[in-house]
Amino acid sequence: MTSTTPTASALSTTATTSTASTTSVASVASVASVASWDDLVAAALLGTERRTPPVAPRPGQDAPSALLDAAALSTVRRRAGLRPAPSRPLPGRAPEDPRPALPTAARSRLALLLADRSAPGRGGPRSAPDLAELLPQWLALANHHGYRVPDALLPALLDAARARTDLRPEALTLGGPRALWLARLNPDWKFALRGAAGRAPTPLPEPSDAAAAPDDEQRLWEEGLFAERVSLLASARHRDPAAGLALLSGTWSTERAEDRLMFLDSLRDDLSPSDEPFLEQALSDRSRNVRATAAELLSALPGSALAARMAERSRGCVALTTDEPTAGERIAVRPPDECDSGMQRDGIVAKPPSGRGKRSWWLSQLVEATPLDRWSEWFGGRTPAEIVALPVTDGWQADLHAAWCRAAVRQRSAEWCRALLGTPAVAPVTAGEAAPAAWRDPAKLLSALPARERAEWVAEFIASHGLSDAFRLLGVCTVPWAEPLGRAVVDALDIARDAGSYPWSFSGVMGLAERCLDPSQADRLEVLTAIPDETEGAAPGAGGYWAEAFQRLVGTLRLRAAMQAELAPA
Repeated sequence: MTSTTPTASALSTTATTSTASTTSVASVASVASVASWDDLVAAALLGTERRTPPVAPRPGQDAPSALLDAAALSTVRRRAGLRPAPSRPLPGRAPEDPRPALPTAARSRLALLLADRSAPGRGGPRSAPDLAELLPQWLALANHHGYRVPDALLPALLDAARARTDLRPEALTLGGPRALWLARLNPDWKFALRGAAGRAPTPLPEPSDAAAAPDDEQRLWEEGLFAERVSLLASARHRDPAAGLALLSGTWSTERAEDRLMFLDSLRDDLSPSDEPFLEQALSDRSRNVRATAAELLSALPGSALAARMAERSRGCVALTTDEPTAGERIAVRPPDECDSGMQRDGIVAKPPSGRGKRSWWLSQLVEATPLDRWSEWFGGRTPAEIVALPVTDGWQADLHAAWCRAAVRQRSAEWCRALLGTPAVAPVTAGEAAPAAWRDPAKLLSALPARERAEWVAEFIASHGLSDAFRLLGVCTVPWAEPLGRAVVDALDIARDAGSYPWSFSGVMGLAERCLDPSQADRLEVLTAIPDETEGAAPGAGGYWAEAFQRLVGTLRLRAAMQAELAPA
């Protein structure tokens, strides 16, 4: 590089040099706006004699000076944070959010949790609580009390939701209408505008003029963002299912397939027999996924015409028969020979997944769409437990029981779930097996039982089988864990600790315990924070790791208790 060539460091200071002050900005604006900063830096590093600068010198000006002039203008632009662009109108005023503000202590806690989320790595001792894992629970608790996020923390909250999809439902609920307003102004937060699946809808403000309410809703439904429309539909359905369905029916034929699928799925929570005519029409939708969802929703209505058609088909495939030599009754299964057009219109998928036989696949879909009370009717008034206990001919038991499991979960039948679960002491461990051998999935069946019964069943399962096979079961239990489940988990961890087991083998369960144990258990667990004496055959250093794990558990429980107190209404 020659002595007349500007250096790269010179480019960063040209905005304050006399070169910039004596240069006509208008004369270099056209060339500087074309040249990128990277091109200017490259020319400075290589030298103007070896690389032609990406700017044209003015008459009587040399190349290095032209480069400095262009750098001066670009530097001012970069430092001012401006990009050459036409001016746009200012955004409209942010919508009001009538929900109460967070208490002062809770606001400080949220700021701390969001700041910890953005830290480059988890610091501090292993026994310190993981604040990032407490953020989802804090958000859920704040939404339970109906608070709104402070305006100053809304950008950080949206950044957190952008980085973690598991935070989005609760974060967008806490953000409310202002989160959507702000998301329109920053493409980094466009996820908030795409949809609201799984998100509890933000309550819509009641219009001051009651007569104008239908017009306001119709306008929002026709002109709003997709997330706003999903929220509006959910709110309208919860308030008046028929009115919500009328809203959807009015624009159904013009909606995109992926939007129709999302809207249809939102009918699930407030599903009623009055939805049947609309769902029957959706069975003829041009989208296969929409047809399948409509069929699933109809099968969850035991009195629907589709459920009756499925029941009639199932009755021809599954029947009670008597084994003459032993005079014992058993279930005979004859799967369908074909999947006709009527079956396919009702949601039966003709092509089975890889490794699954066609007839077995068709049978399973028929049975899981059949109302469960029909089986007691067809099998002489037997209870679900008595029906499940009947032997099944020709090796069809796994397929039949797997279909009954899916039907019990879909139709939320606690009686059938109990029958299929069996007793915890003899429940099979099926998490790692392939269907249909894993026909009895305790985690899914437990989801249809009341919270207290769920906790008691899992507690007895842990007492019989230990923690290794209980991880998925713990995930479906209501938080905080009710007794005796909490005590069963702690006792099992204590047993593993005394046995000198590898503590990292239980890190998943310990993480669940930090989030799900009742915070009031902290004092009872204090005794486990001491380093135990190492027993013969114990893993080296296991005692210290167990002590740190329990210290972290106790610390997290106490922090959760403090969070609850901070969020409690005054």
